[in-house]
Amino acid sequence: MKFKILFLLIFISGFASAQLNINHYIRVGQTRISTANYVGAIENFNIVIKFKPQLPEPYFFRGLAKQQLEDFRGAIEDYDTAIKIKPYYPDAFINRGLAHLSLHEYAAAIADYNRALELAPRNAGIYNNRGIAKLSMKDVDGAIADYDKALDINSNFVNALINRSNANIVKGDTKEAIRDLNRAIIIRPHFASAYLLRGLARFELNDFASALRDFDQTIRLEPQNAFAYNNRGIVKQRLEDFQGAIMDYDLALQLDPTMPNAYFNRGIAKEVLGQPGFEEDYRIAAKLDPKLDIRRRPTEEEYYAQLQKQQSQSQSQSQSQSQSQSQSQSQALAQNGNQSNTTADPNNKNEGKTKEEEAAERARRRFRLSLADTRNIPNYDEEVDDGRVQNKNVIIELQHIFRIASFSENSVDYERLQYYSMALEELNKYNNYLPQMTITNKETADFTDSFQNNILYFNEKLKVNQSSENYLSRGIFKFLTRQYNEAMGDFDKSLKLDSKNLIAYFSRANCRVKMVELLESVPDLSQDLTISIGSGGSGNAAGTNEFLNDYREILGDYERCSKLDADFPFVYYNKAYILCKLDRYEEAIVSLNKAIDLQHDFAEAYFNRGLTKIYLDDVDGGAKDLSKAGELGIEEAYNIIKRYCN
Repeated sequence: MKFKILFLLIFISGFASAQLNINHYIRVGQTRISTANYVGAIENFNIVIKFKPQLPEPYFFRGLAKQQLEDFRGAIEDYDTAIKIKPYYPDAFINRGLAHLSLHEYAAAIADYNRALELAPRNAGIYNNRGIAKLSMKDVDGAIADYDKALDINSNFVNALINRSNANIVKGDTKEAIRDLNRAIIIRPHFASAYLLRGLARFELNDFASALRDFDQTIRLEPQNAFAYNNRGIVKQRLEDFQGAIMDYDLALQLDPTMPNAYFNRGIAKEVLGQPGFEEDYRIAAKLDPKLDIRRRPTEEEYYAQLQKQQSQSQSQSQSQSQSQSQSQSQALAQNGNQSNTTADPNNKNEGKTKEEEAAERARRRFRLSLADTRNIPNYDEEVDDGRVQNKNVIIELQHIFRIASFSENSVDYERLQYYSMALEELNKYNNYLPQMTITNKETADFTDSFQNNILYFNEKLKVNQSSENYLSRGIFKFLTRQYNEAMGDFDKSLKLDSKNLIAYFSRANCRVKMVELLESVPDLSQDLTISIGSGGSGNAAGTNEFLNDYREILGDYERCSKLDADFPFVYYNKAYILCKLDRYEEAIVSLNKAIDLQHDFAEAYFNRGLTKIYLDDVDGGAKDLSKAGELGIEEAYNIIKRYCN
C-alpha cells in the first residue's frame, strides 16, 4: 500500500512538473514576441503544440508571431485552429480579421469583426478596423459610421480620428478631414503622421503656407520621414522655389532611394532650371513606377479635355470638378505634357512670352508634379526591428539537395534538427558510430581537415576488409572533400560488391549532381539553381541540354533508390530538385508531395514545393507551403511570402 501511495505521489508530481514546463514554454514564447524574436517564439509554440495540441493559446500566439512576419495565410490557419478549439475567442477573431485585411480579403475581415463585436461590443478597436475594411470596399458612409462608434466609445482614439479623416477625404469633405486631424494633433501633439496627413489635406485646398508648416513639423518630429521631404519639395516647387525643392528631393532619396515620386519631381525641377540629370531621373521614376513613365502619359490638353467631358456628364463628379479648378494638384495628377516645352535656357525662358503664356506654363509645371500620398501609411507608430526577418534581402533559390555527411559532436550544426534514416542507421551501426554519418543539405566546408583524416582511417580499414560499406564510407568523405572522380570510383566499387546498397546509389547520384553543377558553373555562374518567380519562360533549359545524359543517370540512380526503399523521403526530394532544373515542375511537385507524405516535418520540401507552386502561378498554395517551411525553421520563406504572395 505504501508503494502504491508513493507511486501515485511521484506520478502526480511528474504531471505537475510537465504542466509547469508547458506554461513555461508559453510564457517564453510570449516574451519572445514582445522582444520581436518572432522566429524563436514560433519554435516555442511548436513545442507546446506538439505536447498539448488541445490548447487554443499556442495556436493563437503562433499566429501572432506569423502575422508580425507578414505570413498572413499561416497566421489565419493558426487562428482557425484556435477558434475551432475555443469558439468564443474575441482576440482570435480580431487578429484573423486583421490578417484578412492585410490580404485584401475585406468581406472575410468584416465577417470576423462582426463576430468579434458580438463577443466584445465595447471594443473601439474592432469598430476602427471594420471601418478600414468598409472603406476599402468603397462603403464610405459605413466606414464613417464605424469610426463614429469607435469615437463614441473612446473620444481620444487617435487612429479612429485619422481614419475618419481619410474617409472624409474620399467623400470630398477635406475641411471635415482637417478638423479630425486637428483633434488628433491636440490629443497627440508629437504624432508626426498626423501633421503629414494634415499637410496633404491642406495642400489639396491650395493652402500651401499651412501645408509647408505641417511638413516642417513632421520633419522636426521625424527627421527620417522621406515622404515629408518629398511633399515639402512639392510645396516649394509650387511656389517656384525649384532649387529648394531639389534639395528636399535629394534628402528624400537619401532616406529612400526607391521613391519614384521624388525622382520624378526632381526631374521636373531640374528640367525647369535647365540642370543636367533630369532625363535620368525620369528614367528611374518610370522604372520604379510605370505610371510615371512620361512616354505613356497623355498631354495636359488631353487630360483637361477628359476632365471637362466627365464634368459635363454628371454633377456627382463634383470632386473631379474641384480638382480641375485647382489644376488637379493632388496625388498621381502628374499627367505629363511634352517634355521639350521646358528645356529652354532658364535665363531666356520668358523671352517673347505674354504674361498669360507664362502663367499657363507655370500651371503646366505645377500640374505635372506627383504627390506622394501617404494616407495609407500605418496610423500608429510602427517600429521596424531586426526580428522581422521578412525584411532581409535573400537570394531566391531552391533549397539544395540532401546528401550524406558527418558532423563533429562539438560543431554548431550538430545541435540542429537532424533527419533520421533507417538505411543510414545501418551504415552507422556497421561503422560502430565512428565517424557518425548524418543526412543534411547544410554546408560542410569547415570540416575538411576532419574529413581528410576520415579518408586515411578508411584507407586502413580497406586494407583489412574491402567491404561495400567501407568503400561507401570512404567515397562519402572523398565527396565531402570535393574529390568527385575518386568518390565515384568508390561508389561504383561499393555497388559492385552490393548491388542493393541504397546509400551508395543515393551518394553516387548526389556526386553526379555536384559534378554537373561544377561544369555548368564554368560558362555561367548565375541561374542554375534559381527559380525565376513569376517568369513565364524556362530560364535554364538551354543550360541543361548539354548535360541531359548526366541528369538521366542521376534520375536513374534516384529511381533505383526508390525501388530499394519506397519510404526514403530524401530521394523524392532530391529527384524533385533535378526535375525543377529540367523545367519538369509538375513532376517535381508530385515528388515533393511524396517526400512530405513520408516526412511530415520536411521543411526544405515545403520550401521547394512552395517556390515551385509560385512559379506555376499557384500563389496561395505556394504561400501556405512557405508558411509551413518558415514555421519549421527556414527564415528565408518569410521574405518570399512578403515579396511575392501578399
